[in-house]
Amino acid sequence: MTAGGILLMLLVDLYTYQAIRTASHASHRLVKNSTRGIFWLTSILSVFSLIWVVLIDISNEKLRQWLVIVLAILYFSKILLLVFVIIDDIRRGILLANRFMKKRWQREAEVVEEEPFISRSEFLSRTAIVAGSVPLTGLSFGILTGAHDYRVRKQVIRLPHLPKAFDGILLGQISDIHTGSLFNKTAIRGGVDLLMQEKPDVIFFTGDLVTIETREAKDYVPIFEKLKAPLGVFSVTGNHDYGNYREWSTPEAKRKNFEDMLAAHKQLGYDLLMNEHRFLETGGDKLAILGVENWGVGPAHRFPKYGKLDLAYPGTEEAPVKILLSHDPTHWDAQIRPEYGNIDLTLSGHTHGYQLGVNLGSYTWSPAQYRFKQWAGLYQEGNQYLYVNRGFGCVGYPGRIGMPPELTLIQLKRS
Repeated sequence: MTAGGILLMLLVDLYTYQAIRTASHASHRLVKNSTRGIFWLTSILSVFSLIWVVLIDISNEKLRQWLVIVLAILYFSKILLLVFVIIDDIRRGILLANRFMKKRWQREAEVVEEEPFISRSEFLSRTAIVAGSVPLTGLSFGILTGAHDYRVRKQVIRLPHLPKAFDGILLGQISDIHTGSLFNKTAIRGGVDLLMQEKPDVIFFTGDLVTIETREAKDYVPIFEKLKAPLGVFSVTGNHDYGNYREWSTPEAKRKNFEDMLAAHKQLGYDLLMNEHRFLETGGDKLAILGVENWGVGPAHRFPKYGKLDLAYPGTEEAPVKILLSHDPTHWDAQIRPEYGNIDLTLSGHTHGYQLGVNLGSYTWSPAQYRFKQWAGLYQEGNQYLYVNRGFGCVGYPGRIGMPPELTLIQLKRS
């Protein structure tokens, strides 16, 4: 696989170099030589990075991830550039074939064509470089700034049965922290501070503390343990919290990883709800908080259905308002609404808004909408509400473009 990958990278680079050479041929010699030198130096470093990632055991998993990400962004941009290079090659091929046919019937002088001030090849090569620069710049910008552009999104939800003592209660929500994707602790502290400045009465964490394994969370406990609220911090697990996204040496090692996950929530000071419920009580009134393990749609080894509402729900029947924490929003239509019509509010995450979106006034678009019916924000069906948090961290691509990381503040009011 390594040999094939190296060959593919070199072929892409050779084709890309064609555009670089054509676009820079009229430049000053120093600029031209520097550009070409930097290009091939980057190519050589990319090849060695691939060899290192595939063949060498890198103990620093985060370094491995970043090498893969940089290579992916770089070569995605180059492949987009190649579209224009191939168009130019096809154009030149047609011209050569046309000239060859004409030379058989006409004198060569009659078929000579003058090149414009900027030749078509040079124009297409420059266009190719611009086209390749757009994703390279955009994806880099999404990592350097978009990943930490934390926003507090506020909602007011009116519930007819909300007890008077809870009228105006502020619910804070954070979801999909994915500590394995985090890399700027100063910015992350700032994100946590944004939520704490809102002084929520209770905070809910709706799953995916990590991306691959629990040890990712160790360095970030001092940051996320700062999430505190007068009525407590409650949490549930997400699909990434079970260690299903890597191979384990033994079943015991995987089991130990999940035990460490339970311990991490405890260390953070979060009350982890594993198919169970709690009550918030104040002024003689109470609310029911239900929490289930991950309940997902898709391959069971990636999106397990460990969530059991039949265990979490009993005992909450008489509570005037019920709030459910369930990581995956597909749970809402699949089971919650059809079978538990008196769960007033469900809080979810999971989608990340695909970390990509376009926001123009009231119009919002994201590729997430083609997979998830409910993918970001507030939804209502009858007297039931679902809020889908866009996530705090990232998965795969460690950045965000037009889909800023979110901290949610929901105020419940009596209708």
